[in-house]
Amino acid sequence: MEKIIDIEDRIPTLKERRRRRTNKKFSILLFLFVTTLLIVLYFQSSYSQVQTIELKGASLVPKEKYMEQSTLNLGDSMWGFKEKNIEKTLEQNEWVKSAHVNRDWLTGVHIQVEEYKQIGYEEKDGILQIILENGKVIETDGQVLPLEGPIFSGFKEQKVRLRLIKELANLQPEVLLTISQIIYTPTENDAYSIQVFMNDGNEIKAIIPSFAQKMNYYPSIVSQLDPNVKGIIDLEVGSFFQPYVDSSNEEIKEEVMELEKEQQTP
Repeated sequence: MEKIIDIEDRIPTLKERRRRRTNKKFSILLFLFVTTLLIVLYFQSSYSQVQTIELKGASLVPKEKYMEQSTLNLGDSMWGFKEKNIEKTLEQNEWVKSAHVNRDWLTGVHIQVEEYKQIGYEEKDGILQIILENGKVIETDGQVLPLEGPIFSGFKEQKVRLRLIKELANLQPEVLLTISQIIYTPTENDAYSIQVFMNDGNEIKAIIPSFAQKMNYYPSIVSQLDPNVKGIIDLEVGSFFQPYVDSSNEEIKEEVMELEKEQQTP
């Protein structure tokens, strides 16, 4: 009986091709198996969990409040949250201008918040509340705060408060730091009249629309005065100084140079 020989045995090239196809299929299956195994091991290990959470930019409220709102906790899955969702949650706070959340390598999360600038304070029930540059007022939970801005008094109308905040934003930083308190004192003639108490003991009478323009010359104005004599500097129309009392305990009035015009003259 004649022996039947496979055609692939007769043609070595076809046999080699079949062997290569078999090896290729085996390599693909092995790769998929190993990859799947590594993925399973990764998600079951601590390397897939949040091990560090770094938060920067918090100053108006404690970091713990941001952490609580983010809903992130150590040990959570690194892939069990969406950065955009956390950002939107944090930005719902009236004091937050923007928030950015990023995964930091394999086990860390970085949160960066940008808060609205603190512009002043408002006293309510004996507790100072923070006034922000966007006009919002936030509670301080009674914590001790550095006085980085004046105390607002009597500003119940949001429109007036925002107008004053706009003026304060145009003040020179060194001038803003010299202001202790601003009291809203509207009159029949001017609804934007204010009374300002300075840290150096002087008092200012002014109107909000021209406040920044005139107050930026405050250092020049007081440099013309006796530092031992305190009084009222009226900036509503011109610029004049009225000491509280003179040495004989009688009220006097002393005219002050209109330094605004001189400063603008080259």
